[in-house]
Amino acid sequence: MDFHTLCIGCRTYRRFKQKQIPEEIFDELLENARIANSAMNGQPLRYVLVKTSEAVRKIQPCFHFAAALPKELGQPKEGEQPTAFIILCTEGPETPWTGIDIGIAVRTMNLNAYIHGVGSCIIGNVEFEKVKEILSIPETWIPRLALALGYPSHKSTIVELPEDGSVKYYLDEERQYYVPKRKRKDISIIR
Repeated sequence: MDFHTLCIGCRTYRRFKQKQIPEEIFDELLENARIANSAMNGQPLRYVLVKTSEAVRKIQPCFHFAAALPKELGQPKEGEQPTAFIILCTEGPETPWTGIDIGIAVRTMNLNAYIHGVGSCIIGNVEFEKVKEILSIPETWIPRLALALGYPSHKSTIVELPEDGSVKYYLDEERQYYVPKRKRKDISIIR
């Protein structure tokens, strides 16, 4: 798969088959996040891999998916939920570039997972204090972002912006996702 094809397929997925992800995929995701670029090589990120069915079930209610949709459409139902999560945390003093490090790491894992057919959803709308307590995350680790993982049970397709210019994603009657994207000529200047 070339990189452009990877980027087209690696959409946000919010409904998943209840199939476990092999251990070697988790190892690869964490290793590639570990070696990813970090501003001034500060390496402030820490990761909590949540993969057991029991732990996933306990934290599931703390995650709020698809804020642009009504809850009954965007939130995964029983039997559609992610089978794993990676919680991205920081430890130590943050710099103006810490958020960039978080973005680099989560996108690295997001793309890496999709190479193996594993879909993901990057989530910031999380009750992190509850998650931290449930998982006994060290006090010095500050949860900042999460990556929900699983084998997708729906499609997510890029479409052109509608005439009204809305960038809101939407579902069809079969609950397949459609994600409007601006044209390249509308987002770039070439000199």
